[in-house]
Amino acid sequence: MEAKVTYVDGLRFLGEASSGHAVVMDGDPEYGGKNTGLRPTELLLVGLGGCSGMDVISILKKKRQDVRKLEITVKGQRAEDHPKKFTDITIEFIVTGRALSEEAVKRAVDLSMDKYCSVKATIEGVAKISFAYRILEG
Repeated sequence: MEAKVTYVDGLRFLGEASSGHAVVMDGDPEYGGKNTGLRPTELLLVGLGGCSGMDVISILKKKRQDVRKLEITVKGQRAEDHPKKFTDITIEFIVTGRALSEEAVKRAVDLSMDKYCSVKATIEGVAKISFAYRILEG
């Protein structure tokens, strides 16, 4: 796995991964950016949500759960002083489907958080990570 980040202008950068996909990063206008892309810290939260979401949906599909929608809300609290690292991160999985087994959802979330999500495993020693799930019928 490899990534290349290239300066564009202002505080804008283009990040490209070995998968061939790219993302624009930019800063807040208050700091010289133009707000044309995600902040790098936002990408970290998005990556955590995406990593765990892929685990959860894969596990639930293997368990033949009728999942219609999965939303993952990831909220991060940062330290006041530089480097302003994340200190607390909360993740909420909102799983919508038909006749979902609470046991299956709980197991899928636990497996992702405790075993499979490499992003969580990478940052968990730095920030306190907590998680929960909700099941909605629909």
